[in-house]
Amino acid sequence: QVQLVESGGGLVQAGGSLRLSCTASGRAFSEYVMGWFRQAPGKEREFVAATRWIGGSTNQADSVKGRFTISRDYVKNTLYLEMNSLKPEDTAVYYCAARRSMVVATISAEYEYWGQGTQVTVSS
Repeated sequence: QVQLVESGGGLVQAGGSLRLSCTASGRAFSEYVMGWFRQAPGKEREFVAATRWIGGSTNQADSVKGRFTISRDYVKNTLYLEMNSLKPEDTAVYYCAARRSMVVATISAEYEYWGQGTQVTVSS
C-alpha cells in the first residue's frame, strides 16, 4: 500500500516562496512517476509538475515554469516542490500523486495514489 503525506503549505505574500514535501512509503518507487497537482476552489484539479523517481525525465505546467522546481531525495523517500515568485493565482490545495509507470503523465486520472493535500494561500 502506497502512502503519500504532504507538508509545507501555508500562507505567504505574493513574491514569496514555499517548499512542499511529500514523504512516500509502502514500496520501492524505482518504477514510479511522482507528481504534484493543485486544485483551486471551483476549479478542476490541474497538473503542476512530475518526474520519474529514477532518471531525469520531468515535466512542468507552463504556468509554473521558471518559478517552481520539482526534486526528490532518494534517501528520505521524499518528493519536493520548491515554489518561488508565488502569485495569488497559485492559491490552491496541492496534492502529491504517484503512478506505477515510466511515463511522466499530466492527467490526474492516470495517477493511482494520492496524498491528502496541503493548502497554499498567496496573498496579494
